[in-house]
Amino acid sequence: MENGFRLPLREITLNGEALLLDATPITEAGALITLYLPSRIGERLSALHHDHAEGFDALLGDSAAIRTLKARAQRVAVLDAPLLIQGETGTGKELVARACHASSARHGEPFLALNCAALPENLAESELFGYAPGAFTGAQRGGKPGLMELANQGTVFLDEIGEMSPYLQAKLLRFLNDGSFRRVGGDREVRVNVRILSATHRDLEKMVSEGTFREDLFYRLNVLNLDVPPLRERGQDILLLARYFMEQACAQIQRPVCRLTHGTYPALLGNRWPGNVRQLQNVIFRAAAICENTQVDIGDLDIAGTAVARQNDSAIDSLENAVETFEKDLLEKLYADYPSTRQLAARLHTSHTAIAHRLRKYGIPGKR
Repeated sequence: MENGFRLPLREITLNGEALLLDATPITEAGALITLYLPSRIGERLSALHHDHAEGFDALLGDSAAIRTLKARAQRVAVLDAPLLIQGETGTGKELVARACHASSARHGEPFLALNCAALPENLAESELFGYAPGAFTGAQRGGKPGLMELANQGTVFLDEIGEMSPYLQAKLLRFLNDGSFRRVGGDREVRVNVRILSATHRDLEKMVSEGTFREDLFYRLNVLNLDVPPLRERGQDILLLARYFMEQACAQIQRPVCRLTHGTYPALLGNRWPGNVRQLQNVIFRAAAICENTQVDIGDLDIAGTAVARQNDSAIDSLENAVETFEKDLLEKLYADYPSTRQLAARLHTSHTAIAHRLRKYGIPGKR
């Protein structure tokens, strides 16, 4: 208590739900208890990330995929036109949007975001366009400006644009056409100058063909576009990000810095990461929170759907056998997805010779 050190978080189950328990000593005989949902950890780490990096420096990584993204993003960031950012959930689309704003001529003006999937239609409309006095029961006496007015001369980021209702799609289209709108319940035209950035994990072209997203709005939003690569295509960036998130997690929970052992690398590189960077953040935070020493090993990683989850100690007779078991499981899992050993070697960022040797070692049929 004298040096301010806090014990590592502990995982508990309450009403059938896994929670992380944080105990901060406040007296010799007492502590402040805080419970966290593991699914919210990524948001807290993202906030830390934003505090320490700006612009494209916030996009960590040096893989070919991320270098291509950065190069294109730096070109489109300076163009004052609508930008559509596409990518799977958890890839960091908002981080890309913030970087584009920070690199644009509007960087000194507000950047305001709205998640179109988080609010019902009526609330989303008033948040985006504001409301006039007396627009509805409980409305503020003088009305309220929406994000469009508050971000005037800056940028509005519309996340999950594919979830926007048809009514709001029509209202947004009108704004994109002439830069004006009316507040909810108002009759006065409001004109502002903002740049619209939008993002989605949905296939908007497919939605257009199905009639669930307006074709004219799609073309107005898709003047410029970026595709954010999934984490599984970013190779060694996975390890760079994992180490970064580990440092951030240890700082967040105020414990000595933990290190990932080399035994974790095949697990991290071999997982498909359906939740992408956000999932990696959560996995690393969870490992840092519950690990009892400063070396995070393969058994401390909890990755759903893989063989990485902690095993019974009695089932492991040696580190060498445990690593061999994991290597074999990983190669058998990825084998069917790659038509050649060279492509499989590239996926795992090792040599063709090493992959061929391991395939023979584990009795897995070789490929050309």
